[in-house]
Amino acid sequence: MDFADHLIQAVRQRENPVLVGIDPRPEELPAGFLDRFPGDRPGVAAALRTFGCDVIDVVATLVPAVKFQSAFYEAYGPEGLAALHATVEYAKQKDLIVIFDGKRNDIGSTAEAYARAYLGKVPVGGAFEPSWHADAMTVNPYLGTDGVLPFVKIAAREQKGVFVLVKTSNMSAGEFQDLIANGRPIYRHVAAKLMNWATGHQGQSGYNLVGAVIGATYPREIEELRAALPGILFLIPGYGTQGASSRDIAGAFDENGLGALINNSRGITFAYERPPHRARFADHWQGAVEQAVRDMIEDLAANTPAGRLRVR
Repeated sequence: MDFADHLIQAVRQRENPVLVGIDPRPEELPAGFLDRFPGDRPGVAAALRTFGCDVIDVVATLVPAVKFQSAFYEAYGPEGLAALHATVEYAKQKDLIVIFDGKRNDIGSTAEAYARAYLGKVPVGGAFEPSWHADAMTVNPYLGTDGVLPFVKIAAREQKGVFVLVKTSNMSAGEFQDLIANGRPIYRHVAAKLMNWATGHQGQSGYNLVGAVIGATYPREIEELRAALPGILFLIPGYGTQGASSRDIAGAFDENGLGALINNSRGITFAYERPPHRARFADHWQGAVEQAVRDMIEDLAANTPAGRLRVR
């Protein structure tokens, strides 16, 4: 199935567009969690794998997709990457759509190698096999078409997805993205080029395998880009911990409550750190995670068109 169609189907089945970001930080794991593992790098990597799988056990029946930020695993070297690979495989076994968040960027054969690594297949012993089983990945467009089309080409062949950074949620994003060139900000030039890259890759759902990353912290720009990017899936970071509310992102959706995935990382995976959840769930940290997911689903349903996903 085409990536966009697969994602839309999953969102409809779960009746919500929540994307759980799994960004494990050893120092923020539940009290006593690290004590269960050896105090060396392989031990920390094993703790990250176990924590990620435990989160997946909680969210798998609630949300359509998860996103892994590779940096938190790469920090622990080969053992960390092995932990990431094992957790991705576990998420796929649980029927979750997996987004690899590495914001890769390069040109020519190197970009193609990155794309093969995460979305495609590589030659092994006279055959071809995947190294990773991600369904989509994030891509930085700074190098232009040469740095994006190799990802789109392989994603199209493998029925995967690519999310291109357009307007990001970080505070310094405007240093480059808001600069005016030929009468409009750089992010609008990226959006226009994205529509070119997306040509011919629309699924039966009306949405494209080429998506856009657009920060929740810019509600006006979200509405502007929704109008400028019909048929483009939005991956929206910045909800919750970074300060954006459900009302800020309402403009990301179409009239049916589709078209956007709303990411929440720390607000869900480390929900047990919040005073209300800490008091309520005590040592049952998974309960805090589940409650945070359910609270987010209800918030989006009440304040955005995502509420229309619910079966009447």
